Amino acid sequence: MQLLDYTLGQMLEKWAYETPDHDFIVYPDRDLRFSYKQFNDRVDQLAKGLLFIGIRPGDKVGIWAKNVPDWTTLMFATAKIGAVLVTINTNYKLSEIEYILHNADLHSLFLVDGYRDSDYVQMIFDLVPELKTQARGELRSEKFPKLRNVGFVGQQKHRGMYNTSELILLGNHIDDLELESVKETVACHDVVNMQYTSGTTGFPKGVMLSHHNILNNGFATGECMKYTQKDRLLVCVPLFHCFGCVLAVCSIVTHGATLVFTEDFDPLMVLASVQKEKCTALYGVPTMFIAELNHPMFDMFDLSSLRTGIMAGALCPIETMRQVMEKMNMKDVIVVYGLTESSPGMTATRTHNSPEVRATTVGFEYPNVEVKIVNPETGKLCRTGEQGEICCRGYNVMKGYYNNPEATASVIDAEGWLHSGDLAVKTEDGFYRITGRIKDMIIRGGENIYPREIENYLFQIPQIEAVEVAGVPSKKYGEEVGAFIKVKAGQQLTEEEVVDFCRGKIARFKIPRYIFFVEEFPMTASGKIQKYKLSELSLELCKKKGIDII
Repeated sequence: MQLLDYTLGQMLEKWAYETPDHDFIVYPDRDLRFSYKQFNDRVDQLAKGLLFIGIRPGDKVGIWAKNVPDWTTLMFATAKIGAVLVTINTNYKLSEIEYILHNADLHSLFLVDGYRDSDYVQMIFDLVPELKTQARGELRSEKFPKLRNVGFVGQQKHRGMYNTSELILLGNHIDDLELESVKETVACHDVVNMQYTSGTTGFPKGVMLSHHNILNNGFATGECMKYTQKDRLLVCVPLFHCFGCVLAVCSIVTHGATLVFTEDFDPLMVLASVQKEKCTALYGVPTMFIAELNHPMFDMFDLSSLRTGIMAGALCPIETMRQVMEKMNMKDVIVVYGLTESSPGMTATRTHNSPEVRATTVGFEYPNVEVKIVNPETGKLCRTGEQGEICCRGYNVMKGYYNNPEATASVIDAEGWLHSGDLAVKTEDGFYRITGRIKDMIIRGGENIYPREIENYLFQIPQIEAVEVAGVPSKKYGEEVGAFIKVKAGQQLTEEEVVDFCRGKIARFKIPRYIFFVEEFPMTASGKIQKYKLSELSLELCKKKGIDII
């Protein structure tokens, strides 16, 4: 497969010129649709609006929103002017958004009103009170000196914030030639996207991905599913993850196909949208597919248009894979494995592989990507069937962690190999099977959770002497968060008090589902805590307390 050397903007413009009237983006629930030309025109107008408010090449622009229609407009508009889109998890709470504002050096932040029980607008007013007193375009925040603009993605007006409509109108003040001259400065190897991941140590780190990284990974993913311009992908996975903004958006835009969106995951909306728009592809983590298959109205919908899609985030039960292929007609569904740092696809199954292979392995290498398994202690290549760390090298390896060369060097070695931290084996047939993780990260339903971050937060509770966070096996999510707490002598603490301390302050998926009070922790001879033994202990403690693992 020949690698593409387009930028995101050039890729969109190619199809706007070649197939101007072909559907690019559709929102079935509000009958909103943009052809490639209509969308490209909107992107250009927004890009000029961003230039008008002072956003320049290299500036970091945050997006904190559900899959709203202008999420993708902002993605392509920032790309065209050489800015870096920083995607922010919709589950983040106050302390997490504060961390991102600082760590990413955000120049501008775009948000919606909120998500579930989180009021984004109020959170930003709490963090940046100057918004209520300073004129738009003249923001000077004491706490965030690099922040210059806050924008609202939608029609609503809030003090100190631009909204999308206003920005598009402000674009009229910028000449088309000015936009064209800025576009010419953008190269395919420039950073276009920054996504925060827990990585292997400490707090989340900004993974810097280039146009070259994500467009080629998207193109290769689409090739694995045999995409053509006739394909219509239903996107119900979040755009802030690589699953959404790369495996979905970039696989479609590189093939001139169509994106059909739901703002949030709702199994009924997914089924209805597939039927209404005659979608040919559908993505999700296994729990999403299970929710669709088990919906009481499942049999009412015509899913005969479906052909392919991606199941990722966790291994899929063989029976679920069979049902997706048979009941949902997704005979060509594939499994993709990777990490944000690999843009994200590293390996994938192919449409011709058996259901068993697709349910029990993560396939084989992407085109133009090298994959190997090495002994994590010695670095030597593992034999077939021998467990070791899975690593990759190629165009898909990130540019690095933002402002963190030490962390970058800890995962990308001198020869350019990205070390995943995941354990795997290679089968006799050449397929890779993920067997565990070297790192302590908890993966709950596709969400990466780093224990240290939660431990640091819980340490603020005065009664806690020591706390360790580890994964507790879960039938539904793969893993849940478990907190093992040692209380100070003479102090008292309840599970409810711990949960109350977290509620509204850290993302809901990070709040410990299980809280255990312990006297000591399992240690190695050298005094290191054995996280995997805590995970084993959790099952024993749940049994003692009469708690069913769900």
